[in-house]
Formats: sequence, structure tokens, C-alpha cells
Amino acid sequence: MIAALLLAAAPLPSAVDAERAFARDAQRLGQWTAFRKYAHRDAVMFTPQAVWARDFLKDKKDPPEAVRWSPGASFVSCDGRTAVNTGPWTRNRGTLHGYFTTVWQRDKGKWLWVYDAGDTVKSRRPIPRRPFVRRASCRAKAPGAPIIAPPALTANQARTTPEDSGRGESADKTLGWDWRVDKKGGRTFRAYLWNGARYEQVVFDKAAPPP
Repeated sequence: MIAALLLAAAPLPSAVDAERAFARDAQRLGQWTAFRKYAHRDAVMFTPQAVWARDFLKDKKDPPEAVRWSPGASFVSCDGRTAVNTGPWTRNRGTLHGYFTTVWQRDKGKWLWVYDAGDTVKSRRPIPRRPFVRRASCRAKAPGAPIIAPPALTANQARTTPEDSGRGESADKTLGWDWRVDKKGGRTFRAYLWNGARYEQVVFDKAAPPP
């Protein structure tokens, strides 16, 4: 009985906890194995056009060396069930580096990612001792959220549309995001957090087309 009460009182894992577990499993289990483990059924990745993660990862073999990453910032919806994480990554023994952005959703207590992308950068970004975490305001929202949930992309659309785009939002409408890929593979991502009076842009990624 005491053990059950203690478990019930224990705080639920945060999106930062989920990101760290994901990163650890990439080293322990293999990079793509970890991606499959934490992916939502409708998760999207980029190659550079949008693809369903479930299709891209299906038969993907793990590389000899997995990417290493760590959350630097986490923006969380008021209800705590959706988050956008971003931070630095390194590869090839630290000779290559960049940033990542992952959108997480919690379903029945389990965190799953629905969007994952990133890019390389010239200067290595430092890993903070403690990630910056900001939660959306829970104060009354403006009538009608300006960010609407996207219709699901079909596998054909995700693979072949020359200009892909998508949107998403938390169930309580306090966190939203959108992304777009142009026909050359350049990609933008934006995340918005409700601050009690308006939606504030908290993440803006702009990845150049691949060479």
C-alpha cells in the first residue's frame, strides 16, 4: 500500500526527462532503434522532404556511432502534455555539431516524439548544466486560437509534395508549431507559446537546403 502511494505521488517524467532517455538509448541501443522506440505513429522526419518516420525508420540499420545530443531548452504547454525541446548535438567524435528540435506529446503517461529535425552549425553550442524550461500561461486564452491542428499527411504527400507543410497544437491550445519545406529542401520551423495575453514565438529554426 505504501509503495503504491509513493508511486502515485511521484512526479511524472518531463519532456526533458524523455529527451535524455531518448539520447541515452541512442547510445545504448543504437541510433535508429531509439528513434523507433520513441516515435509516435504519425511522427514526421525530413530527408530533406517530409517523410513518415514509421516508413523511413522501418528497416534502417543503426550507424556504428550514434549522434549525441542533450536538451538545452524546453517549452511546455499549460497542461504539461506537449513540449518543444531544442538543444545541441555532436557526431563523429565531436568533429561535427549542430542543433535539434523535437516536438513531444504525452499519451497515457508516455512521451512520444511527433516531429524531429535539426541542422549543422559552424560553432558548437554549449550544453547547459540545467535546461531552460518555460511553461505556457494557464490564464484565460483569447477567443479562437490562431494555430489550428493540421490534417494528417498521406504517405504520398509527405514523400512527393514539392512544398510540404504541417501544423500542430497542444490539446489546450497554449503551445503550437508549424513547419515548411521548400522544393529545394530548405526548412523552417516555428513554435509559439501562450503567455497569458498573446502567442509568443519561442523557437525559430531555418535550415538551408542540402548542398
